[in-house]
Amino acid sequence: MQNDKLKCGLFEKSESQFVDTIEKEAYVWCEKDWRHDTYEHVHDRAQLTFVEEGYQYFHIDQKIYLVPQHHVIWIPSKKAHKITSEAKTVNLMVFLFKSVFEDDFYNNVQVFAAPPVLKEMLFYASKWNQSLLENEEQDIFFRAILKSLPNLYKESNGLEIPVPMDTRLIPVCNDINANFKYNLDIDSLAEKATMSVRSLQRIFKNETGITLQKYLQLTRILKSIELIDTQHYTLSEIAYKVGYQSLSAFTNAYFAVMKAKPKIYKN
Repeated sequence: MQNDKLKCGLFEKSESQFVDTIEKEAYVWCEKDWRHDTYEHVHDRAQLTFVEEGYQYFHIDQKIYLVPQHHVIWIPSKKAHKITSEAKTVNLMVFLFKSVFEDDFYNNVQVFAAPPVLKEMLFYASKWNQSLLENEEQDIFFRAILKSLPNLYKESNGLEIPVPMDTRLIPVCNDINANFKYNLDIDSLAEKATMSVRSLQRIFKNETGITLQKYLQLTRILKSIELIDTQHYTLSEIAYKVGYQSLSAFTNAYFAVMKAKPKIYKN
């Protein structure tokens, strides 16, 4: 296996193909300044990722999930995913589980803010970082984390950008992504989609589950999180950069999506 690359304890024999030679039921892999390949990959283990610093985008099932600092994402076994990030620093804890309990929670992608008790559990578990030796305390503790997740899970913050399957809507999404600072020009967007305004609004909602205005709001908030991460701007400056006319309007929109007020994290 001299040509294989070791990633999170798994051997990558070829791009996106992993071989799991680990017998342990669960283990943790922590790294500072994390660097991911940006192609889609799959592995047999279920994955819990905690973003200690920075943020990441997870591309899964035609959706893009944002996982900001102090949030977790649960990815079921055999679920293809791709990861991207523009954060200057990304520090992660990745927990990999061979088997899970019987609960619908474990069958779906979940993104949520880690409550204080879960953060404490994850930080304590980091003492076993990259340890593949049998350890009874670790085994019991990791099963406790796994068992607790459904109860610790709160309603998802909705940190996902749906990608429409209808190719006529791709230019619409691209236009919003490029011009998120400005209010929607619905007539221009309908022209790009070669359909009427009414049809655009109906088809976009059917395809993505959200309105065009909600898509713009999500895009602005995700961009604001990237700007917050740079620590180069005040919240007022960020509010104007992402299209809000006042800090209060930005704060309200941010809270509606994130269920928390925006905050500049100082290193």
